[in-house]
Amino acid sequence: MKATILLAEDEQAMREVLTDYFTAKSGGDFTVVSAPDGDTALHLIETRRFDLLLLDIMLPGTDGFALCRAAREQGEAPILFITAREDEQDKLHGYGLGADDYVVKPFSLAVLYAKAQALLRRSRGMTAAEVLRAGALVLDPARGTVTADGQRIDLPPKEFALLRVLMERRNRVLTRDELLNLAWGWDFDGSDRVVDSHIKKLRRALGTHADCIKTVVKRGYKLEVDGDESKT
Repeated sequence: MKATILLAEDEQAMREVLTDYFTAKSGGDFTVVSAPDGDTALHLIETRRFDLLLLDIMLPGTDGFALCRAAREQGEAPILFITAREDEQDKLHGYGLGADDYVVKPFSLAVLYAKAQALLRRSRGMTAAEVLRAGALVLDPARGTVTADGQRIDLPPKEFALLRVLMERRNRVLTRDELLNLAWGWDFDGSDRVVDSHIKKLRRALGTHADCIKTVVKRGYKLEVDGDESKT
């Protein structure tokens, strides 16, 4: 899933850390355009199209709230505030302006990334959900269906979400924590080991096609079909 992300953050170290993390974690699929102040960010919002906006609130020049308002006038790209301000009124004001989520510093990079992925996935789902294919498996997010060699496979919601995440990130190793966050949301109430149980159920449902889900010892899981090995 390719995406162009605007990062409005006045702390250089934070800009560099987030840019490097998002670029590496996405395997280069995410392009992060950073702005060191609000006025630069405002110009970018008015002249370029972004798939996601990560906005600090306390910025030199135009503040994050004004950026959020301007972005909403331009379109419906998801907006996630990343800020040290944790006052409830600030959060309510941000949501009132059209923000989609709010993360308070200091935060986990993994959680922020998972939130960004979820917002992008939700945004893409509202427009045109892409049909995913991996070998004989075909997953249609819009219809909520999975087929293998043309035969329908009925999956419960959690197993469907797991398979979708694995297919979207084909050939990439995902940790249990990443799978939990990406498939069911960062605030899912459960141990990351619950992923093992649902992977087992998913494999059982896929039957002869289950061998595409590989266990990577001490790391997690990945989806790989015949022929992929030669491409990696």
